[in-house]
Amino acid sequence: MLSKLISPKTTQKLMNGVLWASGIFTIIILIVIIGYILMKGLPAINLEFIFSEPIDSGRAGGIAPMIVSSIYVTLVAVLIATPLGVGAAVYMSEYAGETQIVKFIKFGAETLASIPSIVFGLFGLSFFVIFLGLGWSLLSGGLVLALMALPTIFQVAVVSIESVPRSYREASWALGATHWETIYRVVIPAAMPGIITGVILGMARAISEAAAVMFVVGSALSMPISIFDPGRPLPLHLYVLATEGLSLKNAYGTAAVLVIMVLIITITTNTLVERYRGKMMGR
Repeated sequence: MLSKLISPKTTQKLMNGVLWASGIFTIIILIVIIGYILMKGLPAINLEFIFSEPIDSGRAGGIAPMIVSSIYVTLVAVLIATPLGVGAAVYMSEYAGETQIVKFIKFGAETLASIPSIVFGLFGLSFFVIFLGLGWSLLSGGLVLALMALPTIFQVAVVSIESVPRSYREASWALGATHWETIYRVVIPAAMPGIITGVILGMARAISEAAAVMFVVGSALSMPISIFDPGRPLPLHLYVLATEGLSLKNAYGTAAVLVIMVLIITITTNTLVERYRGKMMGR
């Protein structure tokens, strides 16, 4: 009925306006949230806050051990989840075919991605901390975050690999390359921007997660030396400061540092991806 009353040209303009409004509204929400956190947190940030240890449970002092703890757990998560996720995606897309087992595994990955993070934390406490005897450590936290990042990296990598045109593979085979050489030299390089996007999403989730690590990292305030030491990543420190009312000023400062770290990682990685894509396209 509506299509009879409104011409296709008018419908096109109307939908363009709706889509533009949706995009602008989304950007405004992002700017408001990030702007509010930075406005409240930047006054608390200085060199002493960045490079000193917390005093009196975080009521004063800085967040240096928390920054190091966040870097540790994020690196552990990415170094474990990336090869597993990308390797599984290559096997599912290039070797396994469309069997019922493959469909079940993809469904399992989708389900795993939707499980609440606190459930991962409880699993990590039972399995990594108690059963495997790793104790409350940054290694246990990194392993839990790897489990959380794994389905995201896997799903995005599968979509990226399956999006590579079949003509790329056929051209490689015509030149005498084996299946693995085609995957290694043609498919993965062509899908690399999408794969890196999945790693960024997984890394961003790992670095900003508090509920999943609060049961497994030990929440220690001292500077961690290795991944076997307990620690307190930035999101957990922020949670403790805010919920226990220790220092709202330091809580906003910690949130601002966390946002800045995520922005730096995202912008830097996107810049590298664009350069790689330009190199692949001969620009």
